[in-house]
Amino acid sequence: MDITRRTLIKAGASLGLVSFAGSSVFADTLTYTYKVGTNVPVTHPIYLRLKEASEKIKAETNGKVEIRVFPNGQLGGDTEMLSQVRSGGIDLLTLPGVVLANLVPMASLNSVGFAFPDYPTVWKAMDGSLGGYIREKIKASGLVVMDKVWDNGFRQITANSQIDNPGQLANMRIRVPVSPLLLSLFKSLGAAPTPINFNELYSALQTRVVDAQENPLSIVATAKLYEVQKTCSQTSHVWDGYWLLANNRSWQNLPQDLRNVVAKNLNAAADAQRADSEKLAVSLAQDLSQKRLKFNKPDPAPFRKKLADAGFYSEWKNKFGAEAWAHLETYAGKLG
Repeated sequence: MDITRRTLIKAGASLGLVSFAGSSVFADTLTYTYKVGTNVPVTHPIYLRLKEASEKIKAETNGKVEIRVFPNGQLGGDTEMLSQVRSGGIDLLTLPGVVLANLVPMASLNSVGFAFPDYPTVWKAMDGSLGGYIREKIKASGLVVMDKVWDNGFRQITANSQIDNPGQLANMRIRVPVSPLLLSLFKSLGAAPTPINFNELYSALQTRVVDAQENPLSIVATAKLYEVQKTCSQTSHVWDGYWLLANNRSWQNLPQDLRNVVAKNLNAAADAQRADSEKLAVSLAQDLSQKRLKFNKPDPAPFRKKLADAGFYSEWKNKFGAEAWAHLETYAGKLG
């Protein structure tokens, strides 16, 4: 929110008039203009549902709250926007858990390898005690976090040869983001994980600097990775979501009744985006098949066993702690 609000209130108090967010209004009808940053493009369900929610919020508050959505990382990269939302430079932010984990390590708890078999299990966990536990850790960092996490999808492996079992990953050079958990996951599976900036991924696959990569299908489609990869093995090895975060000072500046309207609509938008994303995953698989990307769906059991034998689960249980691990296994079942 505009940091000049308090100063302007004081300056206009004697007149009963306040200039804020580019308009003049009476003090009891202040308007609040917030900025929300996101790294997704304008075609992504997260952006579309945020825009829809912002319009509903403006209507339900009679124009008192206006939320402006900035897609495509217009306000900066993920880590830069995280810094801005902490300082108050921006008011709201959607951020993947694996990125938020650089500030709140527990934000990657839901991304433990092969923890969730399907979406129903994910939502039961993230709307249940697991999600509640992670949210408490996020709040402890000083950020406000909405009740509903948005969908970033299950991550799948694309390569030039089909992956049916973990043995086929042996020494495979696979690009991963700079994420300790994902690096550990693929090392434990016997691969050779290679951190590469996303904007270099296409050329790295094209020139065989790496042999494979892993991402949700939406990324495979929008980055046209099907042009430089032959197969997609739907391992669903990790699920991750986008947390909707707010600067605490900006959030507390909103009167409680307006806060309730904003939270209600943003959480409803998250539910709608989840349904959008699940449908999109199915249609994308069909579209990518028509682009000659060959699909297969490996049995996850051998991958889980490989991770257990390599000590992956015991290592991360120690890192997250017994309490956190118990929340995860409530939904994932016994790991390791």
